[in-house]
Parts: sequence; C-alpha cells; structure tokens
Amino acid sequence: MIEGSDVHWWGAFGHEFENLTSGFVISDDKLNRTYKNDSFVVHLKNFTLHQINVVSVWDKPTASDFGHVVLGEVRNYSLSPDIAPSPSSSMHRRGKGWVYEQPTMLDNCKSLSKNYRLRWTLSPNEDLIDIGLEAAVGSQYYMAFGWADPKKSDSELMYHADVAVTGFTEEGAPFADDYYITKYSECLIGKDGKVQGVCPDSIYQGSDPVGLVNNTRLFYGHRKDGVSFIRYQRPLDTVDDKYDIPVNLTANMTVIWALGSIRPPDTLRPLYLPQNHGGPLFEAYGHLVLNVSERINDCLGPLDAEDKEDQDLISADGKTPLVVATGPALHYPNPPNPTKVLYINKKEAPLLRVERGVPVKFSVQAGHDVALYITSDPIGGNATLRNMSETIYAGGPDTEGVPANPTEFVWSPDRNTPDQVYYQSLYGQKMGWKVQVVDGGLSDMYSNSVFLDDQQVTLFWTLSEDSITIAARGEKKSGYLAIGFGSGMVNSYAYVGWIDDSGKGRVNSYWIDGKDALSVHPTNENLTYVRCKSESGVITFEFTRPLKPLCSGSERPECNNIIDSTTPLRVIWAMGARWSDEHLGERNMHSVTSSRSVRVLLLRGSAEAEQDLRPVLAVHGFMMFVAWGILLPGGILAARYLKHLKGDGWYQIHVYLQYSGLAIVMLGIIFAVAELRGFFFGSTHVKFGITAIFLVCVQPVNAFLRPKKPENGEQVSSRRVYWEYLHVIVGRSAIVAGIAALFSGMKHLGERYGGENVKGLNWALIVWFLMVALVVLYLEYSETKRRRSERGFGKSNWVLGNTEEDDSVDLLRPNRTFTDIEHHPSERMEVQLEPLSR
Repeated sequence: MIEGSDVHWWGAFGHEFENLTSGFVISDDKLNRTYKNDSFVVHLKNFTLHQINVVSVWDKPTASDFGHVVLGEVRNYSLSPDIAPSPSSSMHRRGKGWVYEQPTMLDNCKSLSKNYRLRWTLSPNEDLIDIGLEAAVGSQYYMAFGWADPKKSDSELMYHADVAVTGFTEEGAPFADDYYITKYSECLIGKDGKVQGVCPDSIYQGSDPVGLVNNTRLFYGHRKDGVSFIRYQRPLDTVDDKYDIPVNLTANMTVIWALGSIRPPDTLRPLYLPQNHGGPLFEAYGHLVLNVSERINDCLGPLDAEDKEDQDLISADGKTPLVVATGPALHYPNPPNPTKVLYINKKEAPLLRVERGVPVKFSVQAGHDVALYITSDPIGGNATLRNMSETIYAGGPDTEGVPANPTEFVWSPDRNTPDQVYYQSLYGQKMGWKVQVVDGGLSDMYSNSVFLDDQQVTLFWTLSEDSITIAARGEKKSGYLAIGFGSGMVNSYAYVGWIDDSGKGRVNSYWIDGKDALSVHPTNENLTYVRCKSESGVITFEFTRPLKPLCSGSERPECNNIIDSTTPLRVIWAMGARWSDEHLGERNMHSVTSSRSVRVLLLRGSAEAEQDLRPVLAVHGFMMFVAWGILLPGGILAARYLKHLKGDGWYQIHVYLQYSGLAIVMLGIIFAVAELRGFFFGSTHVKFGITAIFLVCVQPVNAFLRPKKPENGEQVSSRRVYWEYLHVIVGRSAIVAGIAALFSGMKHLGERYGGENVKGLNWALIVWFLMVALVVLYLEYSETKRRRSERGFGKSNWVLGNTEEDDSVDLLRPNRTFTDIEHHPSERMEVQLEPLSR
C-alpha cells in the first residue's frame, strides 16, 4: 500500500460510496506510511465484527478507499458476457450465494526485464497455452510477446514473427490480437493493397469470418497501481501455417518480446498500431530461448510501478480546448467508484497538468446535471456548500453544456494557485481528479521583465491595484540572491532569498543603513505568497507586497518603503555564498554586486528599464539647449536690438537663427521619438515641449501671412499692427515654453538616471539664462538711450530723410513717431547747399 495522508482502519455498514463516506474509525492504529508484505492484527475500538459489515483502509482527507473487505453476506456475481471462463476458473459457493473467480495467477513465471514478466500455464490435453503478460508501464503502452521464425538469425528474429499485441483501449478495456511482422514499421497499406509492417493477421488475410486467422483469445485484463496485466489463450498447433508459428511442447524455441507506446485507431486506420519500442535492449525489447514444458518461477514479489497513477496524463497547452464529458467509471483512482465520472479528451478522469500563467480552455459538454469547477476540495459536489472552507478557482453553476451546445470557459492559474487542486462536478461528488499546477516560465507568469545591471539578475513583476508581485532570478550559481530598492546599498530596502540548512526556501526583508553586516536590519514587511527555490544552484525567489505599507506613518523604516508605480523604481542586486536569518557577519557579505542601480519603469508595457543615459537622449538634450538657449533667443534679440543698423542685416540674422533653431528642434524630436519608440504625453516635460514646438512652428506660417507693408505716405494698417503684436507674443511665448521644457527635461533626467550630475547641469542652465537676462537688460538700457538721442537729433539736425518704410519701426513702442514725410506728404522739402570751400 502506498503512503496516504491520514489513513485509518475504517468501518461502514455497506461498501457503496455513500456508506463509506459516512463510516467511522474502528481502530487506533494509523496507516500513514508505505507497506509491502506486512501483516496486521487489528484491535477494534468499541466495536465487534458483528457490528461492522465492511472493513476499509480509508484516507480521511481525500475520502479515498485504499481497499475494503465485505464481512456480511456475499451476493451473487454474474459473469460478463464478453469474458468466457477459462479451464481453471470455477464457481464457489459462499454462504447463500455463488462467487465467480477469474484466476489471474498461472503456473510459471519468467522475468523478461525489470518491469516485464511472462506467465503461462500449459494445457497439452486441450492443445492450449494460457499466457499472462504483466508490466509496470503506462496505460497507453502495449505489451507484445510471441514466437520467432526458426529459420531467422538472431539479427532478424522479428521478421515473420508470430506475436500477440496486448494493451488497453482509451476507455480502459483490455485487448489482445494476433499480429504478424513483415517490416520494422507501423502497419501500412499501399495503394496497390499490399500490407507491410507490424499488422494484425486479419489485415493480411483480408477477413477472418470464422476466427481461424486471429486465434489469440482474450481472457482477462486489469490495471492496478500502474501495473498492466493481460491474460490470453492461443492454440499450440494452428491451422494457419502462413501467419502463425506452431509451439512445440518439448523443444527449445526462441521467443521475442517488446514494450512501447501504441497509437489508437483513427478514421484512416481503425487499428491499434504499436510504435517503435525504442529503449535499450532487454529493457524495452529482447529475445530468449524458452521451453514451455519446463517449470520456471523466477518472479520474486509483485511488480512495483514508480508511477502508480492509473490515469493518463493530459498537459494543457493553452491552445486546444479540453473537451469535458462523462462516462462509466472503469478504473477511477479511488474505488469504490461513482456511477459516472468526468472524461477529458475521451480519457477517464486523467491527471491534468497545467502551467501557471498559461490559460486553460475547457469545452464542457457533460450534460446539464454536471457543472465543472476547479476547487481545492478533493471530493467536490459542493452545490449545497458542504465544505465552507473550499476555495473555488474557476467554474460554477453556469459551466455546464451538452455536445450540441457546449459551454466554454477559461481558467488562468497564476503564481498564487496551489500546486494541486481538483476538477470536479458541482452536483456530484468524486467525479473528477487532480490538477497538477506546475511553474511555467517566469515570463509567462509575470507581465513584465527586465535584466538588471550587468545582466546577471532578471527582475519580473506584475502590478495590481494595491500590490505588486515581484520575482528575481539569478543568472549564475550563488548561495543567496538579494535585490534592493535604492540607488546604492546604503539607505536601501533589500529582499534576500536563500535555501536554509533544512533545504527550505526563505525570503526576508531588510533595511540597510551602512556598509557592514551590523547595518543590515531585519524588517517586518507584509510579504505574502513567498516562494524560493534553487535549481542547479540558481536562486529564484518570489513575493507579493502592498504598494503602500500598512504601517504608513510609523517610525519603523519599512513603513516608508512606498512603491509609486508612476515613478521609476531604482533596483540594485547582490549575490553571495551564504546567508542566515540571524547573526549576520562578514561571511554573509556579497561576493558580487551590481555596479549601479537600474531605473525600472513599472507602468511601461513589458519591462522597460533605463540603465544609463542613452547617447541619443543626451544628443536630444544638447540640441534642444542649442535651439532654445542660443539660436531662437538670439533671433529674437537680433530683431529687437539690431534694427538701428543700416540695411536689412538684422532681418537676415533673425530669419537665419529662427529657421536654424527650428531645424535643430525637429531633429531633436526625431532622435527622441526614435529612441523611445513613440510619444508619451504623460510627463510635464513632454507637455511643455509639445507646446513650445507648436508655437515655434506657428511663426513661419505667421511670417508667410504677414500683411503687406504700407506704401510711401500711407498709414500702417490695423491688420499690420495686429500681426506684429501676434508675431511678437507668439515668439516670446514659445521661448518661455521652450525654457520651461529645458528645466522640466532636466528634472525628468534626474528622476530617471539619478541626481549626481543633474544638479550641476541645472545650475549651469540657471547661470546661462541669468547671463542672458543680464545681457538683455544691458541691451534694453542701451537701446532706450540710443533711441532717445536719435529722437533729439532728428528734430534739429535732420538733413536727408528716407521716403521708404523700414520694418525696423517699432510699432510696439507707445511713443513711436513716423517721419515728417509720412505725416505731411504735401509739404515741400527744402535742402540748403553750401560750397565745399567754405
């Protein structure tokens, strides 16, 4: 008996499942270990045998019957019509009824391999031999045994061999058929009708109306604890001399055998097709010399399968729906069976294996009285809330359907799903079986991932509304792995994962305020769903924590460990040889660590991490400084303070500087967008930048739409005045927005990459614009003084006037005046000429 969890000697008034579940413990003895060939004396507790009808070995947590004995009256058992009695079977009278016994033990036993045995009983008077094949293999495996052609050499023993291929159908029914081998391949039927391979005799013959070709007769079969047993019968002599080999009673004959997987029938080939047996010689296949008349029994003890699950294993792949139906209970895992059980993909109550992070799709067509659900309860049937502590992970009353109208639902096991749950019916107990939940790839289990510094540690995370789930995996062997939130080891919050001396994975949290072991202080953070494991020395640990500590505002250090999902998170890592949860010393110090922190943007898609200042972004910042700090302000200063110069030099300087600045702004945008793969409008820097770019792009359009300047003697139009006001206001607003974008960009740079160099750059930027402001003040003072002197000189000493309007006229000055010609076009202008010799 294999080990259980809480197994007792159990009494009941009947052997039906309902009787056993309402049974009672009859002895103080527990059976919580594995037993093999053990004997027991059961001391009853407050009971006598006359008060008990059934004695069972019963596992209480899973309500599993490991075996039972009926002590009451024995009922009549009828024979199944498809199983005929063997010569050694008999009927025995017990009490008032008759019990039919189908023998499975035979006279002789030969070990063909460690997990495969041949049993036989010879009946020469009836010209028959009963053969039993027993192997510790999976239910989808075949067992083959037969006689080789005496004319073949040892290297060709399988050619023209007469073998019986036995196994179990998908529904669990045993079968045994007579096969003939013409080629080392699956049975193939060519276009010309020629048959080759490992094929049933009836396929070669075309038909077998009287059973003369397929002379292998199935008697019995079962699977128990992962061991298959098939008993069949065949004649010693045969009338089919083409596909059968006669068995000589007294001669030494060569026999062959094999184990391997078998392909079930399909619409193209309605046959059970043995696959290549594979495996090593004398473990998966072999041959030996056998004399069936000799007495042989070298089989010691029962076969013991490593995997005692009789059910098939189905692995969900996340793409193909699992079809859920119902069918009879042929070999349900925990007898006594219910009337019907759940079938998945035509397999009776298989063990289902799913991966965390991979959605599983079910197509439920088991009937309206069967609603599928995933539960922590091994018994199920919880429509009446029998088990109030049961956890339901998926499904419910609505997940029922029929083949004509199936119901599909999806279950996504996550990292918090236990390693073992159950699929059951909501309305019937013990109709389903186990779901084995295994870890998929961490990339499947988490939404985001990124390499930390030096690419020796990978960080995974998934954000929820109020919490974050984090995993860290080292990329090389170590005794412990630590990650920290902070720009360096000092003043950081650290999480350490390691395997303790008992082999258990541990995860602890710490606050570090120095560089020695005494500066590492354990904290009491609210970590849940904590796991840590080591595979070949590589540490992986996981935990879930709230974004804001529950103790916010307290003086404890961990109460200030707040994670803001909108702000980049600085992460460092360290590895070492050994860790302890108490008495930390120098030996616990790390042997390798990250050289710098990494900026992890928690809200950005699937793992964007900024490790250092990207050169392209540095070029972007420099170009924006040149544009908004030098060229564009320089163009404005040229238009403001150089108009007194002769000609249109001020205008050329203004235009060239403005267009050069605009071109550099556009190039800077292209660099940033290409590096960051798109615009992200969430930051203040981007909002100021977009505003400044929009305003500076308006200026060329505004210049193109400038109203025509007035002709000689005409007054300036109001449209021209409005245009000049608009042009000046938009230009100066663009400069203000651009300078704001520069400073917000520096702030963004500090948040993303650290403040070591950003503070210096900020002060340099401030000093630069203060210098520009001082220059503007000086120029404004000089310009005011110059214009005052020009106005005074123009009233007394003006000699020659310019009859053409100059764009340099300052229309924004409240005391501006026009030339005398513009105000008095009808007046004659007099010029006094004096001789040069005077």
